[in-house]
Amino acid sequence: MTSSKVRSGRKADKKTEAQPGGSSVKARKRSVSVTEADFPFAESIGYQVRATHRFLQRLLQHKIAPHGITLGMWYFLRALWHEDGLTQRELSNRVGTMEPTTLSAILIMEKKGLVHRVGDRNDRRKWHIHLTPKGLAFKGKLIPLAREVVDTAVQGLSQSEVAQLLAGLAKVQKSLHATLAQLDDASAGTAE
Repeated sequence: MTSSKVRSGRKADKKTEAQPGGSSVKARKRSVSVTEADFPFAESIGYQVRATHRFLQRLLQHKIAPHGITLGMWYFLRALWHEDGLTQRELSNRVGTMEPTTLSAILIMEKKGLVHRVGDRNDRRKWHIHLTPKGLAFKGKLIPLAREVVDTAVQGLSQSEVAQLLAGLAKVQKSLHATLAQLDDASAGTAE
C-alpha cells in the first residue's frame, strides 16, 4: 500500500473512530437527532408507578418483617383475608403469580401455621387454601401497618387529591385491561 493510501485510510478511520462512550461520531450524531426516542422517567407512568410501588413495598416489608411475614406471604394472606378458601389457581390469579410460586408460598405458610389445605370434594386435583386462626389473627396486626404505609405515602396530598389519584389509576388499569383483553382475543383467534 502506498503512503497516500495509508494516509487516506487513516483519515477515514478517524472519521468513524470510536469516541468515548463506545459510539462512532456518525452514530452519536444519529442518536442525538432522534428526539422522538427520548422518554424521560418523569413522563413515564409505568416507571413512576413501578418506583412508587417499590418504595411502598420496602416500607411495608420494614413494618411486617418483625412479625415474621415476608412480602410474598403478605400478598397471599391479603387475598385470603378477602376471600378465604380459594384454590391454588384462584390464589395465583388474585395475587398475579405462577402456580409453582404460589405452591411454594403456601407450603411455607403452612409450616408457619398460617394456612392449611383442604382437598376439593368434587375434584381431587384441587386444593382449597384456608386461613388458620393464627393466619386470621395476623389480619388485625398487619392491616393497620399497611394503612400506616399508605398514610405515609399520601401525607402530602389532600383527600380530594387522593381520590383523584385512585380514580386516575383505576382509569389507567381499565384501559390497560381492555387493551390486553383485545390482544388476548386476537392471539386466541390466530391460534385457532
